[in-house]
Amino acid sequence: MAVYRSRNALAGPLTPDGLTAVTLPRTPLGRRGYRPADVDALLHRLAHELRERTRERDRAYAENQRIKDALRTWQSRGAEQRQKQMSSADGGSLGCGR
Repeated sequence: MAVYRSRNALAGPLTPDGLTAVTLPRTPLGRRGYRPADVDALLHRLAHELRERTRERDRAYAENQRIKDALRTWQSRGAEQRQKQMSSADGGSLGCGR
């Protein structure tokens, strides 16, 4: 995953805990800039959505691994059965030829 690079408070990879720990500078008394409550609400929303997407990704990775493991097991069993069939067929043909 690429890392977002910036000189502001959100530098580095985005994580739910990192987003909730960010503190932005307060606006001066002249009320310029964003309201802290709005910024905090947005950061919490971003953290929630990122947390959910991380869970979804982790579930997908786990399911993918489960399917890969099941496929490997199935392929191994099939190979073992084919090997047994071939060895029993070879043994039977040797006995018939004598």
